[in-house]
Amino acid sequence: MQIRPATKADVPAINALVNALIPTTTVAWTEIPELLATREAWFAEQQHAGNPVLVAEVNGEVVGFASYDDFRDSVKWPGYRFSVEHSIHVFGQHHHAGIGRALMEALMARATESGLHTMVGAIDSENTGSITFHEKLGFTEVGRLPQLGFKLGRWLDLVLMQRHLG
Repeated sequence: MQIRPATKADVPAINALVNALIPTTTVAWTEIPELLATREAWFAEQQHAGNPVLVAEVNGEVVGFASYDDFRDSVKWPGYRFSVEHSIHVFGQHHHAGIGRALMEALMARATESGLHTMVGAIDSENTGSITFHEKLGFTEVGRLPQLGFKLGRWLDLVLMQRHLG
């Protein structure tokens, strides 16, 4: 396994990973698959902002990615400038292989090196695997927002998890 910065050539694999979760899970609160052009624009914005996008590669294949961006809008609300919200996804067949942990440790190291103070994860309450994963990485549940989202015919609760860095 190799953890490395994503390149534009990795964007289709990242997009496929996210879209694979949309039809049957509540991991991403949308029912519409993301167009490749939309994911390419996101990647360009991440690069412009200096936000890392990391990929995990196994045998030359991208099997996971992690990134972070502003928590809320730090331009409009500069008090949030030391806090970020992260996203991490690993293909299901690669769960429990240490890939997610390696991605998160690399992402947290980047955040710390960038002078950030807090990382936040926003997780669907039904995704108990992700909640446990974050707890093992030192994240603490700091809030639950009941019935905040709607997907697959039901209301969804959002769990906010936080970890201070450095």
